[in-house]
Amino acid sequence: MSRVFAYCRVSTSDQNTDNQILEIEAAGFNIDARRVVTETVSGSTPAMERKEFQRLVERIEWGDVLVVTKLDRLGRNAMDVRSTVERLGKEEVRVHCLALGGADLTSPAGKMTMAVISAVAEFERDLLIERTRAGLDRAKFQGKKLGRPSLLTDDQRQQVRIKRDEGVSLAALAQEFSVSRSAIHRIVRD
Repeated sequence: MSRVFAYCRVSTSDQNTDNQILEIEAAGFNIDARRVVTETVSGSTPAMERKEFQRLVERIEWGDVLVVTKLDRLGRNAMDVRSTVERLGKEEVRVHCLALGGADLTSPAGKMTMAVISAVAEFERDLLIERTRAGLDRAKFQGKKLGRPSLLTDDQRQQVRIKRDEGVSLAALAQEFSVSRSAIHRIVRD
């Protein structure tokens, strides 16, 4: 007989998992309290690097069921969520996500849903990169200076170049102008 586990995660210590547990119970899952795994960790931390999730994976067995309220409880990165679901699927663990109508993500329909979600996430990432590049190109075309503002004035940068030509070391210049050696090196190089 398969056992049912719940994984409930929040990102900060001022949040709690009570609503997630209530939502899982309201969906008709009767889960023994010993099988409710809660954790406070950022969703950007890969699932398999989370302490409580690792313990859950060690406890869960062939044929068991894992319930989450939303995919973002497993992770924010579509690739991490997908690899986590695939790993559990290889062990014949069914993963149900309530936000997706309780779909078993390891079933054929669930796999298709995961593929669509991954494709949409990749598309959104590509659009973001494209918009960022277009914005940078537009800013360059308009003559805007990109990057971090310089720590030194034009006059100070000129003094650095002159002193470096006179043989003053990078370390001495960095100390004199209260910047890093790499900042001095960039000034000299440019």
